[in-house]
Amino acid sequence: MNSGEGRGLWYGLSAYMLWGLFPVYFKLIGYVPADQIIAHRIVWSFLLLAAVVALWSLRSGWLLTGKVIRIYTAAAILIAVNWFIYVWAVTHNFILETSLGYFITPLVNVLLGVMILGERLRRFQWVAIGFAAAGVGYLAAVHGNVPWIAIGLAVSFGTYGLVKKTAPLGSVVGLTLETGLLLVPALAFLAATELRGDGAFLHLDATRMILVAAAGPITTLPLVLFAAAVQRVPLSTIGILQFIAPTVQFVLGIVVYKEPFSEQKLIGFALVWVAVSVFATEGIAANRRRSVASAAPSL
Repeated sequence: MNSGEGRGLWYGLSAYMLWGLFPVYFKLIGYVPADQIIAHRIVWSFLLLAAVVALWSLRSGWLLTGKVIRIYTAAAILIAVNWFIYVWAVTHNFILETSLGYFITPLVNVLLGVMILGERLRRFQWVAIGFAAAGVGYLAAVHGNVPWIAIGLAVSFGTYGLVKKTAPLGSVVGLTLETGLLLVPALAFLAATELRGDGAFLHLDATRMILVAAAGPITTLPLVLFAAAVQRVPLSTIGILQFIAPTVQFVLGIVVYKEPFSEQKLIGFALVWVAVSVFATEGIAANRRRSVASAAPSL
C-alpha cells in the first residue's frame, strides 16, 4: 500500500465512524422537520466550504464545463435525497432500517459496477448478493411491506459513490460545487417555510439554533473525508469500510435508543450479515491475490 492509499484508508475509516454516530446528533435536533434540516445542512455547509476554499486560496485549474456541471448536479441531487431519507428515518425511530440500508450499500455498489461499468462479478460476490436479497425479501414478506428506507439509502448512496468516482475536482472544491448547486433551492425552500408560518429555525432559542446550524460542519467533514478516500483507494476497499457505519448505527438503535428488534428482524438481518461476511471475506482474499500477483517478478 502506497502513502496515498494509506491516507485514503484513514480518511475512509474516519468518515464511516462519524457517519455511524450521526443518529446521536440528529436525535438532538429532532424538533426540526427533516426537510428543513437538510436545507440548513446545504446552506451552512456551503458557507463553511466556500470560506475554506477562499481561506486556502485553492487553485484548481478547472473549468465549469457542461460535463462538470452535470456530474456535480447529479451528485448533489443524490446526496440530498440520501440525507433526507436518512434524517427522516432517524428522527422517526427507524435507525435499525438505516443500518440495514448501509449494510447492503456495498452490494449495490457491486451491482452498479456490473450494470453501468460492465464489470464481472466473482462467484462469491453473487453468493453475497443472493443472501442480501434473501434478507431484504424476507423482511418485506414478514412485515408486509418493502423496506423502502433501506433500499432508498442503499441505491442513492451507492449511486453517489459511483458518480464521485468519476468526479474531476478535488474533494473540497467538488463538495463546494455540489452544495452551491443546491444553495438557491434550499434558501427558497426555507423562505417559503417562513412565509407559510411553519419555519423552525428563527423561532428557536440560541442554543438550538446553533445545534441546527452545526449540521453544516458536522455533516460536511465526513463527506470531505469520503470524497478524499474514494479518489485514493479501490472501490472494493470502500465497500469493506462501509460496514463500519451501519454496525455503529445498529448498536445505537438497539442499545441506546431501544428500538424493537423482533425475531423476524433478527432472521432478516442475519441473512444480510451472512452476505456482509461473504462479501468482505471474498474482497479481502481477492485483494491479497492481486497484491501477490503484482509483487511477483515478471519472467
